[in-house]
This record gives sequence, C-alpha cells and structure tokens, in this order.
Amino acid sequence: MAYYRQVGQIPPKRHTQFRTGGGALYYEELIGEEGFSSDSSLLYHRHIPSAIREAATWEPGDLSLSPNHPLIPRHLLLPALFAGDEWKSIDVVTGRRLVLGNDDVRISYVVAGAESPLYRNAIGDECVYVESGAGLVETVFGALPVREGDYVVLPRATTHRWLPESGKPLCAYVIEANSHIAPPKRYLSRFGQLLEHAPYCERDLHGPAEPLLSEQTDVEVLVKHRGPNGIAGTRYLVPHHPFDVVGWDGCLYPYTFNISDFEPITGRVHQPPPVHQVFEGNKFVICNFVPRKVDYHPLSVPVPYYHSNVDSDEVMFYCGGDYEARKGTGIGQGSISLHPGGHAHGPQPGAVERSLGKEFFDELAVMVDTFRPLQLGEGGIACDDGVYVGSWSRANS
Repeated sequence: MAYYRQVGQIPPKRHTQFRTGGGALYYEELIGEEGFSSDSSLLYHRHIPSAIREAATWEPGDLSLSPNHPLIPRHLLLPALFAGDEWKSIDVVTGRRLVLGNDDVRISYVVAGAESPLYRNAIGDECVYVESGAGLVETVFGALPVREGDYVVLPRATTHRWLPESGKPLCAYVIEANSHIAPPKRYLSRFGQLLEHAPYCERDLHGPAEPLLSEQTDVEVLVKHRGPNGIAGTRYLVPHHPFDVVGWDGCLYPYTFNISDFEPITGRVHQPPPVHQVFEGNKFVICNFVPRKVDYHPLSVPVPYYHSNVDSDEVMFYCGGDYEARKGTGIGQGSISLHPGGHAHGPQPGAVERSLGKEFFDELAVMVDTFRPLQLGEGGIACDDGVYVGSWSRANS
C-alpha cells in the first residue's frame, strides 16, 4: 500500500512481548508480500491465528473457461445473470458467476443481498467494484463501509465477509488477480508516495479505522487456493473467530477508493487509455472512464480512434452515464464489451460524427486490459447477446 497506518493497540517495539491486562501474551502475525521483501503489516491476535479444528474440501463454483473461438468481439449483458428476487438469498462470495478469465485474472459478477461467509482468497488480491448498493466489508483489519462507486481492494489472504445493506441488492464486479493489485508504478515515488501527476492521492484511500473484535467460537472460514488442477477450495472450522485483532500497523491492508475521487486527465486531442488507469496487476491493468471535459482542439474528434489490441484483450464494464462510442448497440448499464487482441475496434457507425463539437462526456465505465487472451466463463457464455460482432457492419444511424 502507498502509506503506513496504525490501528488499535500495538507494542512500542515489533517482535517483543505484548500482553493483555491479565498478563497473557498476544499472538503476533505478519501478513506480508513477496517473501518478506515487500509491503507487510503486523497484527496482534488474542488467540493463535493458525489454529484449525477441522478441514474439508469446498467447491468454489463453476470456474471452467472456454476459448473465445472463433475470435470475435462480444457484448455480455450481466444483469441477465440474476433474475427476480433471487439476489435476496445470494452472497457476494459464493454467488459470483465467472464471466471472463485467464491465468492472470478472473472477472465475475454478482447481485447479492445475503451476508457472506468468512472468506479469504489465498491466490491473489481482489478488487471489487460496487456498481450499486451499499454495505459493510468486515475484515481481520477492521470494517470498511462501502457504497456505490467504491473500489474495494482486498490483499491476498485477508479474511473478510460482506454484509450488504438490508433490503437492497449489492451489485459487485469482482476482479480477482493471481498477483497483487496496486496503484501504477508511474504514479508513485521510489518510496511509495503518490505523486503530483497521479489522478488521486492518499486522502482518497480509506482503510479500517478501528479493530473489529468477536468472541464467537467454532467458526467456519472458506479459503480459495491453488490446487493440483488449478483452483481449489477448503472449508476450515477454527476454534476462535479470526476477528480477534486488538491492533495492527504496516503498509498492507484493505481499503476503498471511490471512482468519483478520480481526477480525469484530459488534453486538446484524444488521450490514450493509460491516462484512465487506476490500478495494475501482473499482466493486466484496471482503468476507469469518468464524466469529464473532452478534447478541446477546434478540430478534435472526442471519441476514440480505431485501434488494434495487438498485445491485449479489452474488457469494458459500463456502469453509468451514456457511453458515446457504443450508441446503437444495445450496450447500457451493466453491459460488458469484450474486444479481443487481433481485432481492430473503435466507435460504432455514426458515433464519430455525433461526437464532433461535444465538450463533455457523461459516462462511467471500468476497463480491464489483459496481456494474455481471455476465455469465457459460464456466466459470460450465458449472457452473450450473440449479435455484437456485426455491429460495425450496420448502416450508420
């Protein structure tokens, strides 16, 4: 993470005796990245954090993938994956439906209203975009209130659970990495501070403010982890609730960042996608397109030029406003467009002409660009409109 935080009670010196008022020792746990060579935090537990009573296999859903073959662009209608009131009994963890994925990143979608089980992802970090709804994410570091437009960044192996606001669906776009997710390196000083040219700063990042303590015993925790044939799951029964941390400090912790705090970078002529970048992982990036003043050269063309994704697949999740370049395709709130590497794509017929003279775009989208081909999950196959591939061949409208 970009900066140091201290929450709750900690001893004045790390790796030294730290006792309760009754004289018992607290148990120190280091959560760190890259084998003690990168960011970490020290947590102080009331109970031994590695204690397990029972362990059993857990199936983390249908994570099968099918090639995008023949190679075509696709329009996926995510709201079609969850019908009626079924969201009331679905939770953010076990109710996810895999839309797209490869060996570096998996993208899922869920509409949920139920409390999730305790869960940790031992494969990589998670970045969850809250499309709509609100609630609370309780973590071993403390609680994070979440609202519409929040990115919720959860470091690998962070035990947590989702509690949606009662009576309202929480729509979540889940980006799971096989690596860590962080601000782009070009935004950071060599010591990790966000620089002046970055489109957001530390004031926009919100971590837990106080410890979260539970006295519950015999608690189940679901863990997603690497297995002999890919991704596997284990269900643990632990003797004490993981939320027994009286304090912690360090530079690794969950946090939220709201998309409304992203300050768009604009220019006289059309700016390339990297100006919209918000996070990066191993072999993928996350960008967002927010409402903004657009190009102000007198002869500018505000919508994107046609471009070939030679090295990447582009996934655009449309989550608000009116996306100028895709009018006339049926794309709207909750849609995904997939433009695979090897396919030249750009504005739909008529979009260039309609954009001329525009001074402001009222659009909201989250984009994931991957540097290895994406395949279709069962959710992506189920909500493919089947006709988007021909949208550039239709008459101008």
